[in-house]
Amino acid sequence: MAKNKAVNTEEVTPDGSRAINKFRVSDALIMIVLALLCLTCVLPFIYLAAKSISSNNAVLAKQVYLIPKDVTFDAYVSLFKDGSMVRAMGYSVLVTAIFTALGMIACTCAAYPLSKKRLKGKKAFTFLLMVPMYFTAGLIPSYLLFKDMKLLDTMWVLIWPLIYSPYNMLIMKTYLQSTIPDSLEESAFLDGASNIQILWRIVLPLSKPIIATLSLFYAVGRWNAYADNQYYIRSDNLKMVQYKLYQMVASATEAQTTTLSEAAAVTSTPEVLQAASIMFVTIPIIIIYPFLQKYFVKGAMVGAVKG
Repeated sequence: MAKNKAVNTEEVTPDGSRAINKFRVSDALIMIVLALLCLTCVLPFIYLAAKSISSNNAVLAKQVYLIPKDVTFDAYVSLFKDGSMVRAMGYSVLVTAIFTALGMIACTCAAYPLSKKRLKGKKAFTFLLMVPMYFTAGLIPSYLLFKDMKLLDTMWVLIWPLIYSPYNMLIMKTYLQSTIPDSLEESAFLDGASNIQILWRIVLPLSKPIIATLSLFYAVGRWNAYADNQYYIRSDNLKMVQYKLYQMVASATEAQTTTLSEAAAVTSTPEVLQAASIMFVTIPIIIIYPFLQKYFVKGAMVGAVKG
């Protein structure tokens, strides 16, 4: 009798990957779990978007869930006519851009030498650069230090203290060790290239995935942070948009009212205005992510898994 042959449920696609042509119960369960996880992220965003463009009466009556009712853009009109949130948005974009650029420079300058075996004292330097990941000075010593350095109530107090990230440096170091072969740099040395030329012309062009990934980490981290803005900034024109949003939510919670300046001709209810402000603050990051998605996925996987 002929032996029963195992049924091959996979076929090789043109790009070399394998496609499963048999649908199993386990596949359905995985898809359901993934769909539920996606809904936990997407539904709150849709709810806020619907509430931000619904009428005050519909929101107060708790009639808005995922579909807006009595569509109106009064809350957004209030934000733009007030001007403070718009100014804070522009200022936040500037701070985030400078912070991300300087952070990537610091991260690259630390990760590239540490990824090379020829660096003398590599272990000692790595240990010293990883110490801030586990130990911090604390709020009060940091405040006194920034005061002595005359950084308080300036834009730079939001930038300089955090541009070096041990975690991001470690990810980039791992990526460079696993991706850039030593033979490539050795051949460049034989051609007379310096370390700076190798970094600029060879390493960085081959490191686009991890650069995009860490840039997104830096940008999102700075964009969403507001604690340092609360501790070290007093001038209203130096407050970032996230801290403005925090103040708005806090004032609404305490006084049950959220109002903008007298320049705003339209005043919405606290819930609608908060929803519009959250959407206003969140949309820039959502717009940037699709342009970095392919690099982000590749860089995150290679930098975290290999090494």
